[in-house]
Amino acid sequence: MSAKPSVLFVCVHNAGRSQMAAAYLNRLSGGRVEVRSAGSEPADKVNPAAVEAMLEDGIDIRNEIPKILTTEAVKDSDVVITMGCGDTCPIFPGKRYEDWDLEDPAGKGVDAVRPIRDEIRGRIEGLIAELLPTA
Repeated sequence: MSAKPSVLFVCVHNAGRSQMAAAYLNRLSGGRVEVRSAGSEPADKVNPAAVEAMLEDGIDIRNEIPKILTTEAVKDSDVVITMGCGDTCPIFPGKRYEDWDLEDPAGKGVDAVRPIRDEIRGRIEGLIAELLPTA
């Protein structure tokens, strides 16, 4: 792994789970991890309930734009974390892959998104402890 580890979060629409995970990793790592997120079928905008849930935790993702998953993004990442994107993520030797089984926040209100947000935050805290053990 490089001196500054890089993580790619992938979900189908890149509008909820992967956006929340990327925002938490950026914030909680203090910029010590390079963070990317993408989707196999990106939405037009970030899920409004995810935006509201993250704002409650002091993180603004309103200006994020869902992005298409590219082979380059996978190649450029040390860790690839998928969240319900199935087999659409390319596999490259030497990469660390994880699949986080998280409920999809699409179509749900903020009350239903909060527990998803909180689970993502907990997983991100664990990931940071692994990637930056001296943090």
